[in-house]
Amino acid sequence: MRSALYTLSAAVLGCAALWQATDGLRAITAEGARRVAIAHSPEPVPAITLETMSGDKRQLTQGTPTLIEFIYTTCPTICQASGGDFAELRDHLQASGLDVPMISVSFDPERDDLDALRNYADLHSATGQPWTIARPQIADLPELLDTFRVTVIPDNWGGYEHNIAVLLINSDGKFTGVFDTRAFDDIAQAVEQAL
Repeated sequence: MRSALYTLSAAVLGCAALWQATDGLRAITAEGARRVAIAHSPEPVPAITLETMSGDKRQLTQGTPTLIEFIYTTCPTICQASGGDFAELRDHLQASGLDVPMISVSFDPERDDLDALRNYADLHSATGQPWTIARPQIADLPELLDTFRVTVIPDNWGGYEHNIAVLLINSDGKFTGVFDTRAFDDIAQAVEQAL
């Protein structure tokens, strides 16, 4: 009997820990937890100025829904694929009559100079309207990555391992959504609701 009580107690404690760690079983991964947390409690985006591929300055938030992704231009794999997805997303949104700003933000602003930003833009047909490629000031990068809960880990080969998603900033300047890069319909619906 005592053994059964210990087993039952351990099971109850284990279930409670699992419930707590997964936000009520809504998130199994860190990415899932980020999505649940942002959907439940949108966060204000800091007033950060970006330098665009044309050398212009622009605020990350401008009073309109904005879609962003984080990249680094020398990434040979996931960033190139997500750039292709972002181009398809732009076309999908425009075909739906949704013309919102889209920004690929470099988290490697030291190496991603204007030439690198322009080359990435040319490769993915980003013309600046509605999609631009930009970089923050190095000093603003930690706050920016923290706000959007972007994980960037050097891979010891000169590149980075990082999470990738399409992120939505609403017209009030709050981070309100995290989407898979190919969830075009879900993103379009969220943009429509944010307008």
